[in-house]
Amino acid sequence: MRIVVQRVKEASCVVDGKITGEIKKGFLIFVGLKNGDTYDDMKKCLKKVVGLRIFEDENGKMNKSLNDVNGCLLAISQFTLYADVKHGNRPSFTEAMGFEEASKMYDDFVLMLRNEGINVEVGIFGADMKISLINDGPVTIIIDSESL
Repeated sequence: MRIVVQRVKEASCVVDGKITGEIKKGFLIFVGLKNGDTYDDMKKCLKKVVGLRIFEDENGKMNKSLNDVNGCLLAISQFTLYADVKHGNRPSFTEAMGFEEASKMYDDFVLMLRNEGINVEVGIFGADMKISLINDGPVTIIIDSESL
């Protein structure tokens, strides 16, 4: 499982001209699942996302978590996080988990985040989404379950 976390001042997702999710201060996360990912991988990544202390405290140090700042989260599924560009210029996505299994795991991951008390907005799995954001910092963190 691979997650790209961006600290944002605001972010939104639009599908077919309609807003499916929007947040103010918080995290925009892009969630990629690969073949072989498990619920243990999801739990490890969940713990990291929830515990990330990348908001500034009163001393200007990144020391506060999403919950500490009453932040929200916009979760976007993104199979392209597992693009393989080793051979040629056209990416291969053979490592990415299949649609049905990935859709279920993504939904379960969102539910797990909500069970942590986080206000979570979402895109639409598999849709052509238009993502807008104002990155704060910029701060971008990559979490990979294989490294945890």
